Amino acid sequence: MDDAVRFDPWSAAFVADPYPAYRELRAQGRALWSEATGQWLIPHYEDVSALLRDRRLGRTYLHRFSHEEFGQSPPPPEQEPFHVLNGNGLLDLEDPAHARVRRLVAKAFTPRMVDRLTPAVRRLAAELTERFLAQGGGDLLKEVAEPLPVAVIAELLGVPEVDRGLLRPWSADICGMFELKPDAETADRAVRASVEFDAYLRELIAERRRDPGEDLVSALITAHDEEGRLSEQEMVSTCVLLLNAGHEATVNTTANGWLTLFRHPQQLAELRAAPTDMLPTAVEELMRFDTPLQMFERWVLDEIEVGGTVIPRGSEVALLFGSANRDPRRFGHPDRLDLTRTDNPHITFGAGIHYCLGAPLARLELAASFGALLDPSVPPLRLVREPEWEEGYVIRGLRELIVAC
Repeated sequence: MDDAVRFDPWSAAFVADPYPAYRELRAQGRALWSEATGQWLIPHYEDVSALLRDRRLGRTYLHRFSHEEFGQSPPPPEQEPFHVLNGNGLLDLEDPAHARVRRLVAKAFTPRMVDRLTPAVRRLAAELTERFLAQGGGDLLKEVAEPLPVAVIAELLGVPEVDRGLLRPWSADICGMFELKPDAETADRAVRASVEFDAYLRELIAERRRDPGEDLVSALITAHDEEGRLSEQEMVSTCVLLLNAGHEATVNTTANGWLTLFRHPQQLAELRAAPTDMLPTAVEELMRFDTPLQMFERWVLDEIEVGGTVIPRGSEVALLFGSANRDPRRFGHPDRLDLTRTDNPHITFGAGIHYCLGAPLARLELAASFGALLDPSVPPLRLVREPEWEEGYVIRGLRELIVAC
């Protein structure tokens, strides 16, 4: 099959607006080969949702095959620190290891812990908003969207305030490896960040073992010590994943969401008029309309068939979340922003065993951030200039969002 039309994740124009290309992909078929990425593209909601739950696919293949058995080359030895850190986190583990680690992490990452954070999240969102308004606006991404989830995740993990400035650069460098075909410079930064973050967390774990608190690291230590079924590397990798996944997605959802609202002034005015009533559905709709995670990759462990196309073992599929969330077979008028949409089973948080463990915390942060800026006492924000997008496609976000009030 020919290369899928217009799927060019390295093009700035595509990254800025991939949705017209997604419409073409959905019209072409259900499984489309991309020579450029070496993947089978899956653009339809029904297929993406089903394959997220299909155990014939996996985030890794190493629980069943060696690299050689699977027809893949092992990563360069110098990248080992990144792959060890990433491979022991919940996102890349497969059963039975995934079920064991998720069960233990879930014992620590409880609804009660999220509830305990609620007053702090709302207070921080209000403080960031007040500071932003006092200076007459600025970069909403750097000054509001970014600090909130960084501070929340740091509070959750028990990272001292003096060290929190370390987290965002480490996260950004590690997440660079999740893009398609990262270059050598990106890999070097990711390896360096992996080494530094791993060392920092092991030291933090040692401190919490000596002096436990009410944070997640202390709770994970308890899970490790009581049953001995959570290795220290799994603890470290889990903490890194919570930062990277929970932080990058929330930052980009906030900034992308505000850009969407600025481009739909009538809907923004309606939301400002009734934020309390509309905010729950509005947050879900903003996540659907322009999801920060555009693609989720899976390896085919056993042959599958999608829409009459046989995809053999050893292949990689690219589940196009951004396309699935705009599929007209599942969402009425999918390219229309509807902040009151109630039938909205978007897959921004994934599905199946890898469904985002931090979804409740993300929703709390987003509601607090949007709620603070939409409060009737806050003057309306306005976009100062059209923003530019970062180069990344898999994790898609803005470079900046300059607004005034």
